[in-house]
Amino acid sequence: MRSAIIILLFSAMSLTVSAQSLQQKKVDSVFTLVKKYFNEKNADAIYNLSGNAFQEEISITAFSDIAVKQLFPLGEMKETSLVSFVNNSLATYKVNFASTKLQIFISVDQKNKLETFIFKPYTEPVSNKTALVATTNPMFSETDRKVDTVARTYIQKANTVGLCIGIIKDGQTKIYQYGESKKGTGKLPNPDSFFEIGSITKTFTATLLAWYVNEGKVKLSDPITLYLPDSVAVNQSLKGITLLNLINHTSGLVSVPDNLKDYMTDQFNPYKDYTKQLMYSYLKTCRLNSKPGEKYAYSNLGVGLLGSILQYVSGKTFEQMVGEIITRPLGMLSTSQYLNPLLSPRFVSVYNSNGQPTLAWDFDVLAPCGALRSTLNDLLKYASANMHPGKDSLSKAIELTHQITFNRDVKIGLGWHTMVVNGINYYFHNGGTYGSNSFLAFNAEKNIAIVVLSNAYEPTDPVAAGILGKLVK
Repeated sequence: MRSAIIILLFSAMSLTVSAQSLQQKKVDSVFTLVKKYFNEKNADAIYNLSGNAFQEEISITAFSDIAVKQLFPLGEMKETSLVSFVNNSLATYKVNFASTKLQIFISVDQKNKLETFIFKPYTEPVSNKTALVATTNPMFSETDRKVDTVARTYIQKANTVGLCIGIIKDGQTKIYQYGESKKGTGKLPNPDSFFEIGSITKTFTATLLAWYVNEGKVKLSDPITLYLPDSVAVNQSLKGITLLNLINHTSGLVSVPDNLKDYMTDQFNPYKDYTKQLMYSYLKTCRLNSKPGEKYAYSNLGVGLLGSILQYVSGKTFEQMVGEIITRPLGMLSTSQYLNPLLSPRFVSVYNSNGQPTLAWDFDVLAPCGALRSTLNDLLKYASANMHPGKDSLSKAIELTHQITFNRDVKIGLGWHTMVVNGINYYFHNGGTYGSNSFLAFNAEKNIAIVVLSNAYEPTDPVAAGILGKLVK
């Protein structure tokens, strides 16, 4: 059975160490209904749980035919269990039927309607690595041992490859390297290895916005229609959206524009051909999922659009703005959208959910939502600058990004989300592509920051939260 294509950068959500994410609860609720209607052999009821994207792929008649002829003969869904919930989006459930085991993949759209609904044969997961993966962790101190306990859980999985962890605590920095920068080489990733950082890029876009706000070039309350072509601004649905709504994910825009998949030339590199013209084409006729300012709904499109507006305001490319305003002043000389031939050998190989090689992503107009590549050393500088800003213009922009702008279900400033671990609040953002995962969090009062970078699809959130939970009580 076909399903709507799911393309998401890692969605940042408030979390605690042990709590199930809000999004996972939503998916679980839909799956519970799917199981109920499946066991009642009610194909129409299942179809009515689906959203527009799903229904565009398959009609109710075709779905009912598949359900009656192929799915319902499997018998009742008996025991079910969640296998994984990847990128805060796609859930995989193991389902026992009368005579077979299958895995069902489910995701929901922003209206909590079925977007992906796929049945596949169940295969037992590949055994975790038995030999201890190489590391630079000396295991001398209590901190070393605590970090290793958490890191081992991640790096010993069959589908992970390399891991870099950096911790700033009480003014001291510790760095830990695990695994390989490329499978089979035996070469550890190092603090100067380039990784895709995915949606952590959004915090750079937020800082650019704050900079131009402080410079008097834009206002957070500016309607986006001020900066759009007349042919796009005429869409009445866009009238209430402000620049603030774009950066704190309350615009009501979808996460990924519907026309992206129509012009995708490579499903493993989905954003590279999505241009400004295609974005404007979508915005001309789009409808919002909610009224601007009222509901949090993570939107890659929204932040990509914001970056495009800032390029219009500044007359500079996204990479130029990032370099001139943020990275060069902070001495972050290894953070960029593009890597020249001298830098590219330092870029790690990337691996998919099965631990197989995949492509790093390229971006066009949506670059401000996830295009940057960086190193552990650079992101530790970035974390330090956010944790202890100075008095200069960049520091004032950074401080503005920390001001909370929305606090319903999710607590968010400009780009930066917050999470709670052991009762302690952290600013954080994570990032993910099809072959990389990243996490950055900090708390200035406790004087601690953590950066976790991986060249695999497996989320690093549990690593970061697990280490913080052990180091700060």
